[in-house]
Amino acid sequence: MDFKNITVAGSGVLGSQIAFQTAFKGFNVTIYDINEAAIEKAKERIANLENTYVDYFKEEQEAAKSTQSRIQYSTSLQEAAANADLVIEAIPEIKEIKESFYTELGNVAPAHTIFATNSSTMLPSQFAEFTGRPEKFLALHFANRIWMNNTGEVMEHPGTAKEVVEQVLQFASAIGMVPLHIKKEQPGYILNSLLVPLLDAAQHLWGTGVADPCTIDKTWMIATGAPMGPFGIIDVVGLQTVYNIVSTKADKHPTPEQNEFREIANLVKTEFIDKGKMGMQSGEGFYKYPNPAYNEKEFLQP
Repeated sequence: MDFKNITVAGSGVLGSQIAFQTAFKGFNVTIYDINEAAIEKAKERIANLENTYVDYFKEEQEAAKSTQSRIQYSTSLQEAAANADLVIEAIPEIKEIKESFYTELGNVAPAHTIFATNSSTMLPSQFAEFTGRPEKFLALHFANRIWMNNTGEVMEHPGTAKEVVEQVLQFASAIGMVPLHIKKEQPGYILNSLLVPLLDAAQHLWGTGVADPCTIDKTWMIATGAPMGPFGIIDVVGLQTVYNIVSTKADKHPTPEQNEFREIANLVKTEFIDKGKMGMQSGEGFYKYPNPAYNEKEFLQP
C-alpha cells in the first residue's frame, strides 16, 4: 500500500469524519461535494472535529491541530480525483445518485485510482459496472464517531482484485482502524447486519404506538448495559440517513395498507426533518444536544 492522496466524496457527518481521521493520520485529503454551500458546511464540520480530536487525543494535540492543513476542498470531481490514490464515496444512500457518481468518477479518475464505497446498506456489486474498473472497486465501511468506534469493514465483490483488498486493509490500519475483512458480500456488512434490525424494531415499536422513544431506549439501556438506546443511535447516524434508508425499504413494499416503512418514513420527515431536527449534528433529534437526556443519571432511575 503506497497511498498518499485520498479523496472523500461527500462531506456529510460520516464523510467529514472519514476525511478528518485520514488527514489526522498524515494523508493528504481532498473533500469533494456538489456545491459551495455543501463545502461551507463541510468546513464547519471539520472545524468542530478539530475541537473533538483535541479533547479526545490528549497526547496527540499537535497532530489534531495540524490536521486541517492537510485537507483541501473542491466542487469539481475531476479536480478532486486528479491525483487520488483512493476515492472513498460517502454520498447519499440513493441508488441513482451513486450510479451517476461512479459513471462520472470512472471517466475522470486516473487509471491507478482505487474506488471504495462507504454505503451502509448497498453492495459494491450493485455499482461495480458503473465504475469502469470493477477490479479496483470494493466497500470500506466505517462506524459513526470514527475516532473512537474505529472499525474498518473491507468488503470485496466477486470481481475485486485480491491485491486491492489487501491494499485497502492496510490503508484501514494506517488510519487507525481495526481492519475487518468481509470475504463475501453481505448487505449491512457485519456492523449494520447487527445494528439495523435493532433500529428497525425500535422504529416499529415507536411508529405503531407501542411505546415512546425514551421508554424504548430506557428498556434497552437498562437490560443490556448499553451507553445509549436505539433512538440515541439514530440521532448519531442522522435523521436524513435514516429517512433515506427507510424510504428505500418502503419502495420495496408498495402496498399502502401494509407499508409500515412508508408510515415511519413520513413520521420521521414530518416530525423531525421538516422541523430541522436532523439529530446530533443539528443539536436536536429524538434528544437535545450536547446534553441528551439519556446521559443524565435520572434517565435510568425508577
